[in-house]
Amino acid sequence: MTKFLFATMPFDGHFNPLTSIAVNLKAQGDDVRWYAGPSYASKLSDLGIPHVPFQRAREVSGENIADLFPARAGLKGPKLLSFDLEQVFVANVEHHYHDILEARETFPFDALVCDPGFYAAHLISAKLNPRVYTVGVGPLVGLSGEPPPFFGLKPVRTIVDKLVHRVARALLNSTMKQGVKTYNRVLAMEGLPPVAVGDFFELTRRCATYYFQSGVPGFDYPRRGLPANVRFVGPLLPYKAGMRRQLPVELDEKLQRYRSVIVVSQGTVDNGDPEKLFVPALEALKGGSHLVVATTGGKNTADLRSRYPEDNVLVEDFVDFDLLFEHTDLFICNGGYGSILLALSHGVPVVSAGVREGKTDINARIDYFGFGIDLKTERPTPAKVAKGVTRILADKRFSQKVASVRAEFETYRPLDLIDAFISADDPITSSRVISAERDQPRAAAAG
Repeated sequence: MTKFLFATMPFDGHFNPLTSIAVNLKAQGDDVRWYAGPSYASKLSDLGIPHVPFQRAREVSGENIADLFPARAGLKGPKLLSFDLEQVFVANVEHHYHDILEARETFPFDALVCDPGFYAAHLISAKLNPRVYTVGVGPLVGLSGEPPPFFGLKPVRTIVDKLVHRVARALLNSTMKQGVKTYNRVLAMEGLPPVAVGDFFELTRRCATYYFQSGVPGFDYPRRGLPANVRFVGPLLPYKAGMRRQLPVELDEKLQRYRSVIVVSQGTVDNGDPEKLFVPALEALKGGSHLVVATTGGKNTADLRSRYPEDNVLVEDFVDFDLLFEHTDLFICNGGYGSILLALSHGVPVVSAGVREGKTDINARIDYFGFGIDLKTERPTPAKVAKGVTRILADKRFSQKVASVRAEFETYRPLDLIDAFISADDPITSSRVISAERDQPRAAAAG
């Protein structure tokens, strides 16, 4: 029996993709526990996984970040990235490390499983020497100068592109300096050497035995190659109990009457202000021929229902996307990586509007691969939403390209792959790994 400690930053997009891995390991008889903020206690209880709570660390989550840092709402671009790096990801590193150091006294874990933003993993690896498995919960970034730097840039095609990328990388490094300086002070207190600014985003990859990237090569920019420990494993979706849930009765009835379905979501972090995406989308589509299903995450549901009483509009707190996407023709969202992967895995093209929390890079990929349209704004107008919807539904090339990546997704069995890699005595030559990769040809090619 192996002892696994999972550790994630307190954001659903960092926590949810790892739940299926944790439940799978637990089902195989391993001892699995999870270091997480207090807001995840009930979720871990539902999963049957013991919660190792934050002790020294302060939970900064999607629910409280606006209250803790009200000035953050006015930041964007490099200033927002600099703020988040230092205040959200680095400020708690020392506390995360000492919390886990203390937890290891009663739970001597063999392996740490974390998300890429859990930068205490570098200290834990260097000081405690467990096996580390990092799970990529967003686009693969920061490897050997590839792919393009942040800010929604796409692969180089011209000399001008090269110059733009060079300037963007210099800006990115400048933006990160203060956060990395703070991080290096923590390293110095623990007797560890400093890290260079350009290496920071690779820390949780370099300390990992394997870096399991959620997604497929067909949703990643072209590369000259990947480090040996990086493996695409297919879409890592949140764990769901075996019992298949039902769609709301009203929704099920309306699905029979409308020929096309459009789903609208504003994500789980930045969904407090419905004027950003819900209102423009519903204004654009109310009274039309499409059934429009807006899922609010429990925020502003009653108000939106009152404002949009049209028969073709249905506003719900939550709907099982795995069921709903089976009927969906188009997904309007702000670019969350997990929901994008789920939509693509169901063959659903995307209209995306979002530029914060790294969404520019996700949405740029949507546009680059022709899986949908990037509206390149946080607050699209109804006319802009309507134009994107009309274009996608009228052009079969979008659905054809999405069908291609869906077929690639279907060649992967994520949990089988991860289990094979983790179980291998020799990670490179184990027959279990070779067998797993033979069954997943694109995964083998990626490494």
